Order: sequence, then structure tokens, then C-alpha cells
Amino acid sequence: MVQAQVKGSPITSKSVKNFLSNNAIIILIVLLALVVGISTDNFFSVNNFRNLVVNVSPRFIIACGVSGCLITKGTDLSAGRMVGLSACLSAMLLQSVDYSARMLPWLPDIPVIGGLIIVLLICAIFGAISGCVIAFLKVPPFIATLGMQTIVYGLCSVITNNQPMGGYKQSYTNVANGSFFVIPYLALIALAVGIFMWFLYNKTRHGKYMYAIGGNESAAQVAGVNVSATLIRIYVLAAVMYALGGFLLGAKAGGASTATGFGYELEAIAACTIGGVSTNGGVGRVSGVLVGVLVFETLKICLQFLGVDPAYTFIVQGLVIIVAVALDLRKYLAKK
Repeated sequence: MVQAQVKGSPITSKSVKNFLSNNAIIILIVLLALVVGISTDNFFSVNNFRNLVVNVSPRFIIACGVSGCLITKGTDLSAGRMVGLSACLSAMLLQSVDYSARMLPWLPDIPVIGGLIIVLLICAIFGAISGCVIAFLKVPPFIATLGMQTIVYGLCSVITNNQPMGGYKQSYTNVANGSFFVIPYLALIALAVGIFMWFLYNKTRHGKYMYAIGGNESAAQVAGVNVSATLIRIYVLAAVMYALGGFLLGAKAGGASTATGFGYELEAIAACTIGGVSTNGGVGRVSGVLVGVLVFETLKICLQFLGVDPAYTFIVQGLVIIVAVALDLRKYLAKK
């Protein structure tokens, strides 16, 4: 058995095998990106890199919200529909006052920051409801958030009358399309969120409680952790992240509809799992979430450059989700 000493830890064939199996999806997609970059034009270009950063930024924010739910052995299937609700509410609040097809013509001109605060508060209420149902009624997170997903989609359809919306004022679209020198505003906002979430997870009592609940909820409760309050905070924070992500996606797209955010919860869960956030709870880092989102978005860009039909793209993404969760379960079973 070949061994080498790196930072005091031996590298063995077994450790190399474990590394390759634990990071198989990341390695394969990186290799795919190299092949696509060599075989196609403009893949390794400034414009494509900027496109990657702009696409990753809101998805990273959404995945950060989902990560807290996964760390506590939960999930949030309402994420995508909450993103859609946020985008639609932002549209209704921040359409230009002189837009002829304005959804709420009686509404006065609202500042962008005011619209954002309103959207965050509304989505936080839905997150609090999900958290209360999970914490007090002991409804499994899968069922509770699946129900909330349907409720939110129904409400979004009612308030928008299933009509697509556009005509945003420029100050709103500038949030997504503007940049500080060469750095897009979206990237700066995602960076700020990442730093905040890292601090919250690693340097606060809330973060310690979150990992304790994910490791062993009963033991955490015996140790004095207020499990119910912590779970509610996690789902409220998750909803706030979805609201911010939807707000930014709406500005980036220049329009919104009830279809906005469709399937984003699955992308977020897959990205978290690829990045090392265990669906079995107690494990996960913000840096890993970022890696997972980057890898998943790189896969989609590679398929676009290869000219793969969008229908097949969904099939590939679905397979990646299944494999990512299967590898995560494999790691969990290996530890038992």
C-alpha cells in the first residue's frame, strides 16, 4: 500500500478511493467542463464566466436557505414556489408607474428597498408557518413543505391571475444588471449572504443548535436546546433567502410569472448534497454549498454548449440529483 505524509495525515489507496467516490460528481463535471472547453469555442471566456457568476449568485442564496433545513434532517419543497411568489410580488410592487399594463395601477411608486422589505416579510410569514407546523404539530418536513408548496403556488396564481408581468422600473432591474467596476451586484450580494451564513453557522449559538439537532434531536433537547424555536428560525431564515433569491431573479429576468422558480427546490437540494450537506443531518458547510451550486450550474452550461436538447437536460439533472443523494446515503451507511 503506497503511503505519503501530507500535513501529518497518511495518504493511502483507501483514502484516495474514498475521496474519489465521495467527490465523484464534482470530479466528473469538472472533467466534462475541461472537455467542453477544449472542444468548443468561447467556453473559457470572460463572458461565459460572467454568465456563470450571475446565474450562480441567486441560486447560491436559495441553496443557503435549503441547507439549514437539510442539516436538521429536514427539507423544504416549497423553496421553488416561494421564489416564484417573491418574484411575482416584487413585480407587482416595482412595476413602472407609467407602465400601461401595471398589475396594481392604484399603487404609489415604491422604492426598491421598500419593495424588498415587504417581500421578505411576507415570505418570512410563510416560513414561520412551515416552521410552526414542523416544530409544534410534528408534521414531517417533507409533508409540511409539500403542503406549503401547493398553498403558495395557489396563492400566487390567485393574486396574479396567472398573468405574466413585466415593465419594471430601471432602479429595480439595475440591482441584477448593474456592477461595481467589473463585479456584478448579484455576486456582491451573494458574497454578503455567504459571509453572513458562514458566521451564523460557525460562530453563533443558533448554528451550534442547528448542528446538534441534525446530529441527534433528542440528545439536543436533553442538553437544553430549544428545538422548536431553532426549527422555526431555520425555516423563517430559509424563506427569507428564497424571497431574496426570487427578488433578484425577477430583476435579472425582467419579468415574472407563476412558473418562475419551478424546480428550484430540487436544484438547491442537489447542489447542497453535491457540496457535502448531508440529507441525514448534522453535516454541511456554506463553502460546500457554493461548490455544489457552481458544479450544478457548470453542468447546465456544458450541456448548453454541447447543444443538448433542454428536455434531455432535465433528465441529466434528475440523474445527478439521484446519484448525489445515493452517494450521501452511502457515506452515512458506511459510518454506521
